[in-house]
Amino acid sequence: MKKYFLYSVLLFCLNSCEENVKFNNPSFQGVKDNIFWRAITTSATVNTAGVVTINAYTRDEQVTLKTNGSAVKTYELGVNNAITATYVQTNTSGNLSYATSTGKGDGQIIITEYDNINNTISGTFRFNAVNTVANSTAEPVLNFQQGVFYKVPVQP
Repeated sequence: MKKYFLYSVLLFCLNSCEENVKFNNPSFQGVKDNIFWRAITTSATVNTAGVVTINAYTRDEQVTLKTNGSAVKTYELGVNNAITATYVQTNTSGNLSYATSTGKGDGQIIITEYDNINNTISGTFRFNAVNTVANSTAEPVLNFQQGVFYKVPVQP
């Protein structure tokens, strides 16, 4: 009887092993004010001037990263208005908006791969963006760190 019990336990263990692999491809995620944040939808565009815009959305939030090129390199934020990071949250009481621009905020967008064949872009980012809503009671600075965008599809 013991033998049958051991065989049934062994058979149960072997049948219950299963690999549920879920790929997070494309992905856009980071740590927003020390809380994990992940986009539901992502997209990227490159216009005729070479400006790359990466958009990431949740139900009521949007993060936009903008660079003045698609070259694999580091783009510094807070230096000019061509390279920016913005965050907008829409809720019933209105919009909450944060942005980097010339002399406001800081951080960087690092493009680590631009795949012309599969039309995808990958990289990392981090930024401190300044509240742009006048008379807002929200925090004056929004912090995003450990940001990653991976294989985001680029639409021409």
